Amino acid sequence: MMANRMGMALVALMLLVAVGGFFGYQQLQEEDDGMPSGGPVELPSTRGDFSLTQLEDDQLAVLFFGYTHCPDVCPMSLAVMRQVMQGLNEEQRGRVVPVLISVDPERDTLDRLSEYVSFFGDDFIGATGSEEQLKELADRYGVVWRRVEAPDSAMAYTVDHTSSLYLVDRHGKIRQRVLYSPTPQPLRSALHSELGIGS
Repeated sequence: MMANRMGMALVALMLLVAVGGFFGYQQLQEEDDGMPSGGPVELPSTRGDFSLTQLEDDQLAVLFFGYTHCPDVCPMSLAVMRQVMQGLNEEQRGRVVPVLISVDPERDTLDRLSEYVSFFGDDFIGATGSEEQLKELADRYGVVWRRVEAPDSAMAYTVDHTSSLYLVDRHGKIRQRVLYSPTPQPLRSALHSELGIGS
């Protein structure tokens, strides 16, 4: 009985360390100085070829770099985006374009992305590209991502990645970068500020 409890405690401790290490990795990558350069985004998407230049002058894209097999941070971030979108009126929602950019092009086909983003709302767009396109884009947006092999998992591998949200205009200027939060308030405040919405 005692050995069983000690085993369970050890497993719990190992999980805590693993989760702490993962979020430490996120935090480490996101506490750099200054704003990334941003710039153009042109990728195949679930709505044809996507480009920031398609936005109107009063629109903003909310970019999130993630992947559909992500077990926690990605669905949480997209759920936060959905919650914030639902709090906007129709005119305000029309000025916000939520985009998931997959950093797992090996598994995330456009069909897979289309099915995945549909769970979060009709406004959501899924986009991805080649490894080369994604690396170049990630460099400009200050996004770090790396494949982590998981041979004992049915998923085969996971992807560690920066978990910020980027509010970007049609010119590729990053208006605000919102660090990961499981609550909607940081993104809501950023969007309200950029859209000129009173508290």
